[in-house]
Amino acid sequence: MNENRMPLEINGINESIYAGLWARFASFILDALIMLPLIFFILFLNGLGKNIFFYTLIPNFLFGLWYQIYLPKKYGGTPGKLIAGMKIIKLNGESIDWKEAVLRHSVLLLLTLFSVVMMTSCLISADETTFNSLGWLKRSQYLMSLSPMFFLVYTWVSNVWVYSEFIVLLTNKRKRAIHDYIAGTVIVKAKYIDEIRETMISLDHSDIQC
Repeated sequence: MNENRMPLEINGINESIYAGLWARFASFILDALIMLPLIFFILFLNGLGKNIFFYTLIPNFLFGLWYQIYLPKKYGGTPGKLIAGMKIIKLNGESIDWKEAVLRHSVLLLLTLFSVVMMTSCLISADETTFNSLGWLKRSQYLMSLSPMFFLVYTWVSNVWVYSEFIVLLTNKRKRAIHDYIAGTVIVKAKYIDEIRETMISLDHSDIQC
């Protein structure tokens, strides 16, 4: 797939056809609001005891796969992106498939797996009486104290990834983040998807005639 096949602009459209930083940030906030009830429910369950905390790790992980991989593959974006009027597509204009959905999430998936392993190790080492006596914030601090080096590495790697994503997104004309380059995708404004595909078909026909 050739990035240059995606038009930078389309005649008759006076704004960018690509979703930029603020639009993506808005979709992130929407996704966070959608997931807020689940987050509160998980925090409530985790507050019931150390063993319950164990039981929520895998469901949380599976939910993340469903939300960040299945939904984009099925509908072209997470609920937040769809509400914000965005669509994830391949560089050839087609809808993404499993390959692109998985690759887009691959780095965060590895970070999540690392955090699950790290949290499991800390929970095994935690004293149950001490853990159960603490509030939810103190519990997090207590678990972090059991494996400070792992948490430090995880925090640094996560921060480097997030800031790198922002820098790359802000420095290319098609507003692609690193995960878009990894997967061969781009996020466009959904209302222009037909015009984008028509323009790409016209370019293909022009090449054939040449």
